[in-house]
Amino acid sequence: MKLTSAGTLSKRLKAAFPDREFIMRSHGQVRFIRISSRMQKAAAGVAVSLLGAWCVSMGAMAVSQFSATSEQAALASREAQVADAAGQVRRYRENLDDTVASLARRQQFIEKMVDAHIGELPDEAQNGAPNAADAQTAAPESKKISAALPEADKLARIEADQSAFVERLTRYADRRAALASDAIRKLGLNPGPMLARARSKVAEGGPLESLATAADGSLDPSFKRLGLSLARMDALENGLASIPQVQPAHVAYVSSSYGYRSDPFTGGAAFHAGLDFPGPMGSPIYAAAKGKVTFVGQRQGYGNCIEISHGNGLMTRYGHLSGFGVRVGQDVDGGTRIAAMGSTGRSTGSHLHFEVRVNNRPMNPRPFLEAARNVQQEAR
Repeated sequence: MKLTSAGTLSKRLKAAFPDREFIMRSHGQVRFIRISSRMQKAAAGVAVSLLGAWCVSMGAMAVSQFSATSEQAALASREAQVADAAGQVRRYRENLDDTVASLARRQQFIEKMVDAHIGELPDEAQNGAPNAADAQTAAPESKKISAALPEADKLARIEADQSAFVERLTRYADRRAALASDAIRKLGLNPGPMLARARSKVAEGGPLESLATAADGSLDPSFKRLGLSLARMDALENGLASIPQVQPAHVAYVSSSYGYRSDPFTGGAAFHAGLDFPGPMGSPIYAAAKGKVTFVGQRQGYGNCIEISHGNGLMTRYGHLSGFGVRVGQDVDGGTRIAAMGSTGRSTGSHLHFEVRVNNRPMNPRPFLEAARNVQQEAR
């Protein structure tokens, strides 16, 4: 069969390339050019060989060009990957710097609030285990950092711990404010005006020192709640501390109580607006609570007199003094020595006349002096 195929191919080639003769006439001469079948086959073979060589050459060039193009594409891809990686590193560093700066601002806020309002932290605020509310508050912040910076788990945990601590501190401030509010009510006073005066903007000023937890100057809502709770706690505790609680004179008994009595000069029925503490001439007199001295001088019936304002309409008055130890405008603490006992004014002997007034209305000082110290201790 192979011989048949070879013979068939030979016949086809012979038929395709028969012997040919060409007649050429030039200048009256006739020439005959004979091209044999073998020569035609050889020429065709050369042509096919040249065409094959050209095709191979073009194929090689195409392959080479394709290879170069592929290498350029791969190089461009690698360059793009390097650029993208560089961008990710840059963004990572920027996010990391922003996160660290945010944590620093949050920590600064916490430290300022603790130093200004609390001082030494109690165990319940410092080491208390976070509850479900703490975890729920801290979770969004932790997830936010972890999403932006997957490698910054430690930073996320720090922020979560900060948020949990702020929540515990807020609850601690709210508890102290509630105790102070209850204590003020037990003494028959209303804590509402104390809070209202603390919120008012009258007589305030000073250089601006903004507090923020974000780069744009905003304050995290949980940190704002903490600030408001601490301010409320301070207002109520300062109001409680301004309620008379210190015995103004160290004496064994009270010679005349608050209310009805027989007047020592006329013997008739009279109203006594304070307590009388008898003692030796020159005995020390003490401020019953912290406040500001608003009057030093003489008043009719009281003789030498000192008045101290404690805020929220509360004032204490000390009468029949033999000497003064403070001046108008001076700030005093409860227990500060302010005067000396005497018998000036309408007096029958050396003693202190002590009054407590709320909005200039006299109140019985005894409940304050007897109950305020215990209430103060309970509130703390």
